[in-house]
Amino acid sequence: MTAHSESVLEQALVLAVAPTRAAKPAYVASTARKITRRGILWLGQTCNLRCHFCYFLDRIEDEHHPEHAFMSLEKAKVICRTLVEYYGNNSIDIQGGEPTLYPRIYDLVAYCADIGLSPTIITNAQVLASRAAVAHFRQSGIRDFLVSVQGLGATYDELVGKQGAHVRQMKALRHLQEEGVPFRINTVVSKPALEQLADIARLAVRTGAEVVNFLGFNPFNDQQTGKRSAKNVPRYADVSGPLDEALDLLGAAGVEANVRYLPFCVVAERHRSSVYDFPQIPYDLHENDFASWSWTDLPAQRRRDAPPVPPFGLGPRLQLGALRFPLRRLVVEIPGLGDGLHEIKQRLERRWASQPTAKSRAELYQEDARMRAREYTGYRHVAACAACDLQAVCDGFYGDYTELFGDGEARPITVGRPVADPQHYSQHQLKRVHPEDLRWLETTDAPETPGSTVG
Repeated sequence: MTAHSESVLEQALVLAVAPTRAAKPAYVASTARKITRRGILWLGQTCNLRCHFCYFLDRIEDEHHPEHAFMSLEKAKVICRTLVEYYGNNSIDIQGGEPTLYPRIYDLVAYCADIGLSPTIITNAQVLASRAAVAHFRQSGIRDFLVSVQGLGATYDELVGKQGAHVRQMKALRHLQEEGVPFRINTVVSKPALEQLADIARLAVRTGAEVVNFLGFNPFNDQQTGKRSAKNVPRYADVSGPLDEALDLLGAAGVEANVRYLPFCVVAERHRSSVYDFPQIPYDLHENDFASWSWTDLPAQRRRDAPPVPPFGLGPRLQLGALRFPLRRLVVEIPGLGDGLHEIKQRLERRWASQPTAKSRAELYQEDARMRAREYTGYRHVAACAACDLQAVCDGFYGDYTELFGDGEARPITVGRPVADPQHYSQHQLKRVHPEDLRWLETTDAPETPGSTVG
């Protein structure tokens, strides 16, 4: 570390590390694998920060955008109940914008816990700088938080567009420790954050984070509108060294680390079990189930002013337990939001309603993974990928990378044969598993198809 980075880390640790760590539910290490049962809910694109790499930056900045305002609690409950009763989900990522700003967030957390949908909140943790807020979440039934640590010190404040945000976030980490609430960390690998990846790993170790995820800065959603450039997107060649160092630090401390949406050749061979592209995601229980994700990602499910539409698989019944949907299934088209993406979302969801019985559930998830990588998010293989044994299980380069930097950094990987198993590497990774998840991983099979839990 340089003297400057060391001082930034030391200042962060003073704020973030609780003098005495409170007892908390111990996550356990496991190599058990089943397809994830985690759902996802977007409450609305309202936020108190302005991260320049945010997938939904346009929607956050535009108060008149149909996805900007928070939805009602009643609509959120309908979505959550559908995730449980139709899709068989048993946990949920609650997202915004910034979900801790949602006026009924404690009620929503308690509801999810009551119906068997263990709640995680994905957050910038600004609200959690209040220990009272953390205590209230704990009492409401929160399982854990996924905290977006995008940098440290002034770098973080610049990345998120608000002075003092780093200090508040470090206080939040301390409060999570003091209240005994587990947390994981997300870090987007943006260009300004590269030199701090190792320090973020050290922070995670010192504060007791269960997991650290490093995510590629990707051209998803609002980032497709020309915000990305060589000034903020790092080259793969520049990512490799800092990322490997951070992964080494986390591995030595027994902290699970994952690399999302970057090609395998970016990391050293010793870290390939940590790479999760779309083919690997279904087997990480902290990632989202493709089937329910396709439904909650539909425009109607993300807007305040649109009633939720039922899954296609309900057919004419349009009723799920005590829940009743509108008499007809509306396809919501919203001008200016990218009708092409909406069409792909709807096509993904329709596929889960007409699953060929001859295909295994695993095959369906891999078909979905390929569609998400190619059509929805624009990943592609470059010329050198043709010589790589991992081509079938790697997304390749994200959409606009070759326009920014070319394709000369691709490094074909040879293992002696073409690899078709998406878990070829990841099956050997030790995952940090909550005891409740370990029970169903070891004793209960996930539903074979969406809707199989509906009475």
